[in-house]
Amino acid sequence: MGNKNTSALNRHLIGVKEGKRCFENAFQGVTRMILESEIQKVVVNGKTTYDFSIFRKGKKHIIGMYDEINSFVSYVKDAAENGSSKEMALVLVGEPGNGKTFLVDYICREYRAFLSKETNRKYTFRFTGLDKIGGYGKITTIESQTYEDPMILGMNISDNPDENRDFLSRQIGFSDNEIETLWADHRPLGACSAFIWNEIRNYTDGDLNKMLEWVEIIPVPMTESLGTVTGKYPAKDKITSSAVDLLGEESIQRLLHITETNNPFRFDLRRGALARVAGGGIHFSDEIFKNKKDLVQVYLGVIQNRSIEIDGYKWPIDTLIIATSNNSEFNRFLAEKEEAPIVDRCRICYVSHNTNYKLQKDLTIYAIGNETRTTLNREYLHQDPNLNYAASVAVVLSRLARSEKLTPIETMKLAAGEVAGEKSIKTLAEVIDTLNQDPDITKRFGQKGLGQRNLGRAMQLLFESSETNEGKCMFAYDIFKALERIILDYVIDTNDRAKYLEDLKTAKGLYRERIMTEMFNAYMDEPMAIRKDVMNYVNMIIGIDAENLGPDKLWKYKDPQTRELRALKIDERYINSVEERLGLKTTEQRETFRTSIRKIYGQKISVNPEYDFMDNLELVKAVTDVRLKSDIAGAGSLIGALANRTNEENQKLYDRIVDTMLNKLGYCLTCAQKTTEYFCTQEDEK
Repeated sequence: MGNKNTSALNRHLIGVKEGKRCFENAFQGVTRMILESEIQKVVVNGKTTYDFSIFRKGKKHIIGMYDEINSFVSYVKDAAENGSSKEMALVLVGEPGNGKTFLVDYICREYRAFLSKETNRKYTFRFTGLDKIGGYGKITTIESQTYEDPMILGMNISDNPDENRDFLSRQIGFSDNEIETLWADHRPLGACSAFIWNEIRNYTDGDLNKMLEWVEIIPVPMTESLGTVTGKYPAKDKITSSAVDLLGEESIQRLLHITETNNPFRFDLRRGALARVAGGGIHFSDEIFKNKKDLVQVYLGVIQNRSIEIDGYKWPIDTLIIATSNNSEFNRFLAEKEEAPIVDRCRICYVSHNTNYKLQKDLTIYAIGNETRTTLNREYLHQDPNLNYAASVAVVLSRLARSEKLTPIETMKLAAGEVAGEKSIKTLAEVIDTLNQDPDITKRFGQKGLGQRNLGRAMQLLFESSETNEGKCMFAYDIFKALERIILDYVIDTNDRAKYLEDLKTAKGLYRERIMTEMFNAYMDEPMAIRKDVMNYVNMIIGIDAENLGPDKLWKYKDPQTRELRALKIDERYINSVEERLGLKTTEQRETFRTSIRKIYGQKISVNPEYDFMDNLELVKAVTDVRLKSDIAGAGSLIGALANRTNEENQKLYDRIVDTMLNKLGYCLTCAQKTTEYFCTQEDEK
């Protein structure tokens, strides 16, 4: 057998043996793709979980979704290791507009990029010279309809399994162990490949070397629009959809060429969505439960048996099946008890909305758009620096369920990993656990609320309003009006609507507090003014009991951030004013509060020397109030001075503040004036 390694198939198999080409199923491929990326540990809602860097790269990547991604990774990994997930499909269930389809599309896009690297490429085979055999009319070459891997042909060279193992060890040089590993993924050839291979065997009298001359190895086409490797099947309406769209059908065109009536090649599988992803691809079934019954039954067969079956012919497939569904469709489907077997074959993963307002900032950027926006007159449209914050807080608050243990603001802060006064992350974890016991999915944590699409609609309303176009600026406070319109127009359930409008009020209150801080920074002519004053208060209550405190009340301490020696004058009047604003009346209350601040300081500074207490909103608000409502000559407060600009001094102060807002804080004239005006009203005061 002098030319044993010259055939295309042998060359490919040797490539696999030497590690230049690869043979793995869809699950193994996706698992390898994910686990080759960097993995980090993160704490989400008080629980440690993993974060995979592959989902966090590129301009428009996945944000949050930690639990959902972990579910997906463990599902694929289990299937790759031959676990029970191998016979299941993963179904993402959740409200519209929370990123289910976005997640699946992202996975498919990454998988395509992964497979386009040379060593990961998928190959398949085709039979040539069929005109010699006869019976195929004008068809001379036939490609494997399900993009079978050449290794599958290698494992099915003859009908005798021992001869197949013998072929791989003798001709290619695989060791016994390697052959055992390969056989874990063994599957028979699809009906038409097996039929043609048999015809070739008969024609060549079983001479293997001659048979192999009829086989060509080709790479699987990667063009996305062809639907190969990753394909999507969206649920269609009752009349136009049929099993043909998934499985394929008998092809009249082929029947005109093929003389043998039993030839399974008369079925055109590529008409269906499944055959195109059957060679280690991902099949994405959008809104799977919207399909009519018989199609869902077809899915049941495909998921369970991993094969396409038509008229008794079988084509084994190697496909990762991911589906999505919204809550209402899924519940309707569950209510029809006879459909239990399909749900039994699915790994259900409930997708919640993003509940972390810090992560929401990135999602809000997606909704606003990265491009420079323009007005209807094509002039530059400015974005208020507080717009993102206002929008993010408003939508996140709507997604947080009410609870007796936590106020909405405490829940929001804890969910973003911040300090919420006395309440700890443990409380949030308990609240989430209790909510997640509810059999009604929509009552679970983060399952209900204003989704990304609603936020997008609110942004559209903001862009089209005349105020935005006249002032050439997207003013932050206007987003509340837009969101209110969306809630009234798109939220059908009365209880939900009432809750969301209540949440909107809370969001306005938070926006108000942020504006107080911004105005103070503008007044002090320094972006970080508030931060300094908050740290001054913290350092004062730490130094107030120091032994080395002289009658001049000067306390010398080493700054943990810069490691320099500092002197701080302890101003008891300032400390008392701040604590009054916090509502601390008695000495005991003050001492308890100071102790808690010192405790937080001790815990945080050791881990993060840069910690600045800015996430402690109550303290920040108290400090801001003390500074804003004192020490401005004549007017008694900054609000008074800005509201009453009849005298020259106040006008000067107003001009200086607006100037700082324009030059240092990123405002434009419109939003600087509107923000100052809003600051001078008593609206949304808590």
